[in-house]
Amino acid sequence: MRSEKEMFNLILSIAIEDQRVRAVYMNGSRANPNVKKDIFQDYDIVYVVTETASFINDEKWICVFGDLLMMQQPDRNDKSIGIEVNIDKSYGYLMLFKDGNRIDLRIESIHSIYDTYGKDKLTIPLLDKDNILPIIGAPTDSDYYVKAPTEAEYLSCCNDFWWCLQNVAKGIWRDELPYAKQMFELVIRARLDQMVSWWIGMNNNFQVSSGKMGKYFKNYLQENYWNMYKQTYSDSNYENMWDSVFVACELFRSLAIEVADKFSYNYPFEDDKAMHKYLKRVKEL
Repeated sequence: MRSEKEMFNLILSIAIEDQRVRAVYMNGSRANPNVKKDIFQDYDIVYVVTETASFINDEKWICVFGDLLMMQQPDRNDKSIGIEVNIDKSYGYLMLFKDGNRIDLRIESIHSIYDTYGKDKLTIPLLDKDNILPIIGAPTDSDYYVKAPTEAEYLSCCNDFWWCLQNVAKGIWRDELPYAKQMFELVIRARLDQMVSWWIGMNNNFQVSSGKMGKYFKNYLQENYWNMYKQTYSDSNYENMWDSVFVACELFRSLAIEVADKFSYNYPFEDDKAMHKYLKRVKEL
């Protein structure tokens, strides 16, 4: 696998030699000082270019980055299914190489950078041939910090969590596995994860990120809560699914009460009690 130094040297040397590329900057985890480095981190790179057409028309130009294992061109895919995209403004290449490195490269026209550059605070300038990149501050992940919930957001999350559990129960009883699993994983888990994030934020003065899709939950949840969270994942066995449902209820309740106490919100005990009773009744049918 090519080293980080080799990859940056390659990315910059290509940009330096290509007169169409006028500047280079980086976003993503490699721009985040709080993220531990590992071999799976992408290189989220933007080439600021004089125009995009010559790159897009030459499908083989990206071979200069190495031997591709697989590639995705999201803008091309979107355009092919009728989604409107402005490829004159920017165009993306997601590239996984045979040595395991990955570059997410976006070519962006010079005129577009003033609308995008620095909007993501995780931005580091790497090359600027013409001094066109505006001055920005040091990279920070503050945009990704958990935000404190308003009372309305908190109550909506609680209401949706308890209300939608009936659909999970119904799906299990009907032997509708895809429906039951998706209701739990896409709806219930989303509300649980939101409450987990608020709890993490609350206990860290809202100065941390819980990570994309909760990938940092383990780092911030106390051990008993993390063990409970793991138990909310089950297989296709309905008994195991019921166990995960009731653990999710217990975990959500514990976290939500603590969050409510912190902000002087009213936790919906009656909804909790009523739906918990309903779930037990359906399980016993």
